[in-house]
Amino acid sequence: MDWKEILRRRLATPSTSPHSEFGRSRLLRDPGPKHRELGGRWMGRSSTFEKKSEQELKDEEMDLFTKYYSEWKGGRKNTNEFYKTIPRFYYRLPAEDEVLLQKLREESRAVFLQRKSRELLDNEELQNLWFLLDKHQTPPMIGEEAMINYENFLKVGEKAGPKCKQFFTAKVFAKLLHTDSYGRISIMQFFNYVMRKVWLHQTRIGLSLYDVAGQGYLRESDLENYILELIPTLPQLDGLEKSFYSFYVCTAVRKFFFFLDPLRTGKIKIQDILACSFLDDLLELRDEELSKESQETNWFSAPSALRVYGQYLNLDKDHNGMLSKEELSRYGTATMTNVFLDRVFQECLTYDGEMDYKTYLDFVLALENRKEPAALQYIFKLLDIENKGYLNVFSLNYFFRAIQELMKIHGQDPVSFQDVKDEIFDMVKPKDPLKISLQDLINSNQGDTVTTILIDLNGFWTYENREALVANDNENSTDLDDT
Repeated sequence: MDWKEILRRRLATPSTSPHSEFGRSRLLRDPGPKHRELGGRWMGRSSTFEKKSEQELKDEEMDLFTKYYSEWKGGRKNTNEFYKTIPRFYYRLPAEDEVLLQKLREESRAVFLQRKSRELLDNEELQNLWFLLDKHQTPPMIGEEAMINYENFLKVGEKAGPKCKQFFTAKVFAKLLHTDSYGRISIMQFFNYVMRKVWLHQTRIGLSLYDVAGQGYLRESDLENYILELIPTLPQLDGLEKSFYSFYVCTAVRKFFFFLDPLRTGKIKIQDILACSFLDDLLELRDEELSKESQETNWFSAPSALRVYGQYLNLDKDHNGMLSKEELSRYGTATMTNVFLDRVFQECLTYDGEMDYKTYLDFVLALENRKEPAALQYIFKLLDIENKGYLNVFSLNYFFRAIQELMKIHGQDPVSFQDVKDEIFDMVKPKDPLKISLQDLINSNQGDTVTTILIDLNGFWTYENREALVANDNENSTDLDDT
């Protein structure tokens, strides 16, 4: 049978394929047993879908998703063994009754600090560094100052040893590079930079030894112990009697906490202690030839501490070791208003209505440093009688009325509050024209003047007559020049 005959017969036989027109009509008339079975199953499943609620469908979908996702994830083998467990990142501090754990922690911290101390440059290594820098200086000199270029800088770094490696980097060189036309830096400036870094690390290690909690901060008792043990190493304090040590330590520590702990948490970060200039002032007392003027302006000097404590004793008329409001009113020029003193005893810590030496030190630090933000915060809290976080016209008037009353008592003509109020707002220039916030006072750089006007008659009189006082000073200086 050839291919033509096969083709003729195929065309003559009706197709039963479901895709042909004849096949489709046949299936519709009689689906047959297999098709009837399949159709029954489909109709049953359709009715099942109709009976399922929407929530059940969502649950089924989530089950399927979880199943397939777990199978897919299980097929991805993690090659890093460390990811199988979460590393421990929290270690609780030992409790007070866990003596062994506390001792272990103290010893481990001591060993750690000793290791860090050995990593610092000692005096011999610093002398060797200076010798190498001087040997590799790059001419010409600028006056008497030796210079060094980057090439020689790196050579010194290679010869100075591993401890000095951290100082001989491009970043340090660029930091000290200024306007030298040859692209050099000053050897003295670089050496001072190294010395400063070494001193900071030494001081941090020294302070950390007193960090009993080991959390990077010092409590008041920790800092007291540090300063107490520092006293014998400061020649300028040799004249202090040992009976005065506790008062000196209290005086010194209060300055740290007044300025570095504004929220009164009772602790100070070691980093904050290193960043401020107070330690420099304290360690300046190592200089045996420190001038008298420097000692008078240094809060930590013996004359300054004796002055503050002497004032406290002079104010304490009943010699009970505490100051009443009446005794404190004699502070300075004795011209502070009763309204302000009332606020001091309302807001500050007192014992049966009297002030102890620590509270007195805060008071003195605030009034002697009125330009500082911490001092302004202290005084602002006293002036903010409504605790609203700002001073309004009512607050200003409340305090200035006491100034007006003192002026009458001293036979002076009272000044109009409206004039003073306008001057204060003009000086401060607050964001809100009706309210003065603490930040407004700080930003204006007039906070010391504003607070003085409101709390002290002598301060207000000085401000009111400032032009006449300046003219008198000029006349006096002219007379001295003529002579």
